[in-house]
Amino acid sequence: MKLKASLALISASLLLAACGGGSDAEPAADGGPVTLSFLVDNGRLTLDGAKALADAFMKTDPGVKVEVETRPGGTEGDNIVKTRLSTGDMADVFWYNSGSLLQALNPAQTMVDLTGDPVLANVQKDFLPVVSHAGKVYGVPAGAGMGGGILYNREVYDRLGLKVPTTWAEFMANNDRIKADGITPVISTFKDTWTSQLFVLGDFHNVRAQVPAFAQDYTAGKAKFAATPAAAAGFEHLAEVHAKGHLNKGFGSATAEEGLKMLVEGKGAHYPMLSAMLPPMLKDTPQVATDIGFFGIPGTDPAENGATLWEPPGIYIAKSTEKLDAAKKFLAFVASPAAAEAVGKVVQPAGPYRIEGATLPDDAIQAAKDLQAYIDKGATTPALEFLSPVKGPALEQITVAVGSGLTPPAEGAAQYDKDVEKQAKQLGLEGW
Repeated sequence: MKLKASLALISASLLLAACGGGSDAEPAADGGPVTLSFLVDNGRLTLDGAKALADAFMKTDPGVKVEVETRPGGTEGDNIVKTRLSTGDMADVFWYNSGSLLQALNPAQTMVDLTGDPVLANVQKDFLPVVSHAGKVYGVPAGAGMGGGILYNREVYDRLGLKVPTTWAEFMANNDRIKADGITPVISTFKDTWTSQLFVLGDFHNVRAQVPAFAQDYTAGKAKFAATPAAAAGFEHLAEVHAKGHLNKGFGSATAEEGLKMLVEGKGAHYPMLSAMLPPMLKDTPQVATDIGFFGIPGTDPAENGATLWEPPGIYIAKSTEKLDAAKKFLAFVASPAAAEAVGKVVQPAGPYRIEGATLPDDAIQAAKDLQAYIDKGATTPALEFLSPVKGPALEQITVAVGSGLTPPAEGAAQYDKDVEKQAKQLGLEGW
């Protein structure tokens, strides 16, 4: 199962808005407002954000009415989106993944090309590639990004006088100090197998820093994990924290919920995880907002220290719409700061916005602020799955075995290369 698919409900929490405004839309035939249909998945936080977005937009432009429609998440929802696009029966505007999954929707034939359109004026330029296909841009960000790296207990760090590491060696030294204090250094939750992938997938910022063309070469079948030391490092990290005895007891049967509880209670100091896991906890454990921080998985060069970013989904216009002017006004509204503020009141962001001028709310969780600091420094890289369609389905099983000491890291990397080869051939990619 892909990490992105495993996180359908989590990534739904990232849906928020942005605001624009504009002149009245083209009137309906009866002189009333134009009605736009807006399709989103049925995750609660997605729906909350979508409704807040629609309400805020309609206050700025009474000439347009936005009606929110829902679909299931996961594979069923993917199939609905593909079917409705292919039959010309899609809603006027719709929420969907950015990155590699977007490519499967055949954007050139099914979506409105926004390249060079004023709709994109406020969208951060480094976001545009993940809503693009064949050099054309098709969407605007549907919310905030999330970080894939290390969630850490700030109180443990303060009490032990530790600093956020900028190299892997510093991270392991911190782990030794934490273990000596009787606290679990690294929480692992392999009962939920998808959580085992973060040391590999979250390390891509470091891979790209050392091998800038890795994503392109990997997609073309030229670069392999096992043959690229920077890419193999994620598997080695998994093996090392196990070999050093840094993991929690019972890590093989622990769940993500249990891992988060350990982290918040200070029984564990580090949890390789996505920042999007934190906002849903705020209601029952509000201390999450201040006690849990985030840092990117450290590499070998402190000068290249940064974080891997999971980009937000996109909002797109179906080519079948008969209300293009109104749809563009809605997307311009989505892609500006005021709506981010409006929807942020009902959906707590797990990371930075991808809209120029949109800032995190004052009560944003610390992990989101930490991730924003990486963005501000220009020290983030999109996760590989946003840059390449190649991701093998067996990664989470392989990383569980490597992280449990059952498979050597080099062998795990080689197994993954074989796994992705099958998928790349299924996709019909050249070079495989």
